[in-house]
Amino acid sequence: MSLRSEKTMIAGAPRPARAVVGSHREKEEIFGAVYDPKIVRRIWSFVAPYRRQVIISVVAVLVFTATQLAIPLIIRTAIDRGMAGGIADHRVLVWCAAAFAVTILVNYAASYVQETVVGIAAEHVLFDMRRAMFGHLQRVSLSFMDKTEVGRLMSRLQGDVNSMQEFMETSVLSIGDIALLVGIVGVLLWLDPRLGLLTMATMPILFIVRLFWLPLAKQSFMEAHETSSIANGALAEGIHGVRTVQNMSRQRVNFELYDEKVRAHLNANLKAAKYAQVMVPIVDTLTGIAMATVIVVGGSMVLGRTLDIGVMVAFLFYIQRFFDPIRSLTLQYSVMQRAMASGQRISEVLDVPVDVTDKADAAPLPDDMDGSVEFRSVTFGYRPGLPVLKDVSFRVNPGETVALVGPTGSGKTSAMALVHRFYDVWQGSVMVGGRDVRDVTQDSLGRHIAMVLQEPFLFSGSIFDNIRYHKTEATRAAVVAAAKAVGAHEFIMRLRKGYDTDLEQRGSNLSQGQRQLISFARALVADAKILVLDEATANIDSYTERQIQRALTVLLEGRTGLVIAHRLATIRGADRIIVLQNGSLLESGNHDALMRKNGLYARLYSMNYASFDDIPDEMVKGGLPPRSTS
Repeated sequence: MSLRSEKTMIAGAPRPARAVVGSHREKEEIFGAVYDPKIVRRIWSFVAPYRRQVIISVVAVLVFTATQLAIPLIIRTAIDRGMAGGIADHRVLVWCAAAFAVTILVNYAASYVQETVVGIAAEHVLFDMRRAMFGHLQRVSLSFMDKTEVGRLMSRLQGDVNSMQEFMETSVLSIGDIALLVGIVGVLLWLDPRLGLLTMATMPILFIVRLFWLPLAKQSFMEAHETSSIANGALAEGIHGVRTVQNMSRQRVNFELYDEKVRAHLNANLKAAKYAQVMVPIVDTLTGIAMATVIVVGGSMVLGRTLDIGVMVAFLFYIQRFFDPIRSLTLQYSVMQRAMASGQRISEVLDVPVDVTDKADAAPLPDDMDGSVEFRSVTFGYRPGLPVLKDVSFRVNPGETVALVGPTGSGKTSAMALVHRFYDVWQGSVMVGGRDVRDVTQDSLGRHIAMVLQEPFLFSGSIFDNIRYHKTEATRAAVVAAAKAVGAHEFIMRLRKGYDTDLEQRGSNLSQGQRQLISFARALVADAKILVLDEATANIDSYTERQIQRALTVLLEGRTGLVIAHRLATIRGADRIIVLQNGSLLESGNHDALMRKNGLYARLYSMNYASFDDIPDEMVKGGLPPRSTS
């Protein structure tokens, strides 16, 4: 492998990028320690199931190395014994030709086995690693997701795993490089100790040059990588924000800013190329000096009849190969550093603690549980010392619809998250169906609680699959019935493939209201006892809101409803309204009772109502359908 290739692999191979958002950069180590036993043990836990393939690969690469060492010896035998004294010994030449052919075939077979087996094993290891990371990330608590950038996780799932792939596919070759280097030195000393030592006299020079070159080259490659990340971040930002850029006529300014970053990347790459290329003439020069030494000194020894000409030819072949393993091992040094850094980050993901777990004796919620929800003196927050909910207590009876309202930051969404046990309370308890959510299994909570969010998340796949996402065994008839019930069937049937229409990323080929109706149909198919609506009507027009209000009537029928809404006019018909402020329960009662109190709810409603002149009178008067308390 040339030093040009080496530079490309060190500076350009897939690696965890340093996140860039505007001028902010979150740095992650590109190079780690050369050897970290903890990381190696962690990596080996994924490799261990494929140890048989690893052993086969190591044996194959050693056989491949042995054939490389044998070829110059066969040529030496053909020259010294098959053409001794200028007279050809055809029998020796035939045997040498046969040995050469067999060696070439074994060389090819060993190379094929090694490349195939190690490649397949590496892909399986990476497959297992990705599965383990994804599976763990599906279980980690939302508190971890709240403070972790998605870009960093994607970098670890993709870039870091790719770095591990590079290491796994080349690490076996390093064994062959070491064996080849030791074998060449041993064979040279065996053929002629004096000439062998004289030939290796250039090695100290190479190591001294490498000693000074490697830190400078590594630094330049890191600068090239960093400037590339900065330029790519600016490019992505410019593309994502192109509407704002054009709206504010920032094209010229943005171009100049991007030009500055790209020029910095150009200069860093030119510097990295300079350090990469400087080793090519040095290595070529040292190789030339070694070969000249063999020709001059070895030629004199041949003329003096103290050295066979076949030995000198073998020396020349070995010298041509002598520096290749040194180059490869230098490259592998950097690959291993990157692998250790990537392994550290992968281990960090796999070791993220799962804060919310089922107790050993946790029991599932029974299918006949009543659907009640109760908060008993609940105190909760996301950061120590900063509670979001403070000693909150209330009860939602089975089949009752209760709305939570309050200013932004009052704790409404946090309370809803505690019902599903996305987080654990600090003090007090949250009861579902008369049981503490910490004493029941999370799977059973998921079966009995359905959530509809302000921004419905639709997944890749068909509309049919999205509607039955919570309940994959649901039949097409059940899906269609749910869509009809919430008013989504008509627009779905107008699509070219109806329920089999594939959704684009996050359902972007549908309107906001259509996505929300599909999420309502999904909640209806789930057939959960408790329905949580987190501002489900916030970002839609009045006509769509009318459809959604009808859908809510169907959804809430026979279910316990917990509703968060900023449009207070839409929750007038709730059985009860709970008003939160700064994490404390301030007021509780139905709409009329709270308006008579003339407290916070009345003030919020008065301010809020003024902005809803576009809502039809029948919706304002009706809002959520009145519910009777069971």
